Amino acid sequence: MQNNTKKWVYLFILALIWGTSYILIKKGLVGLSPLQLGAFRIVFTTIFLFLMGFRTLFKIPKDKWPWVALSALLGTFLPVFLFAYAETQIDSSIASILNSLVPLFTIFLGYLVFKIPFNGNQVLGVLLGLLGAGILIFQGAEVNPEQNYMFSGLVVIAALCYAGNANILKSKLQELSSLGIAVGNFAVMLIPAIFVLYFSGGMSVDIDDPVITESLIYITLLAFFGTALAKILFNKLVQISSAVFSTSVTYLIPIVGIFWGLLDGERLTLIHLLGAFVILTGVYLVNANRKQKKTDG
Repeated sequence: MQNNTKKWVYLFILALIWGTSYILIKKGLVGLSPLQLGAFRIVFTTIFLFLMGFRTLFKIPKDKWPWVALSALLGTFLPVFLFAYAETQIDSSIASILNSLVPLFTIFLGYLVFKIPFNGNQVLGVLLGLLGAGILIFQGAEVNPEQNYMFSGLVVIAALCYAGNANILKSKLQELSSLGIAVGNFAVMLIPAIFVLYFSGGMSVDIDDPVITESLIYITLLAFFGTALAKILFNKLVQISSAVFSTSVTYLIPIVGIFWGLLDGERLTLIHLLGAFVILTGVYLVNANRKQKKTDG
């Protein structure tokens, strides 16, 4: 299979995997607490990644470990718990749409923290993204009054964390292999995750309870496909295409997330879809500018 065909295959597989992650979190929360879910997800993913590339740990220079640890905190540890808590109160489809703010926040934080310049179109993209998020949150609170849409802020914080991690990867860990970074991230998180699992009662859950067993199955799927396998596929996608093409997966994830949400009985209105459209328009403006720069160069 030629690279031009492979990149599209990888793109759609990633969109399917990541778009499905939100409904898996929702199902996992049926039998587990947010702390238990996040801790199990990290522990299970660590096992999978260690089996795939444990030896890469020894290739990480000592001076890079602080950045690997910060990448782990922002890129995985905080977000897994933030999303778990958020989906106790808001629909999985809304969470998947709000996560589309990541590339917008990446531009914003890149300028504030790493002094990476951006232009007027990108500013407009960030503002549109925030406007779309506001539409989603306020409309969601009106349509689903039984849900606490203040918890949408947790998804926004998670998106900021992902954006910070993206800038760290680009500016501080560029020379390391993607698999090495991933394995290093989870090596750092393993002990803290075990502590969280212990103090949240995760080690004493009743695995004979069919509800808990089902939740653990969902989290195992989430850990293997949504985290471990997805990281490897994304790394391959970047290698055979470009960063601009790879980040276009952002456009497809909400579509998959909304699809699963509707199948699960979640309520969406035209205003929700308008909010999603506004966010994705903002993402398009940011990425279209990057593509133009690449063409001009």
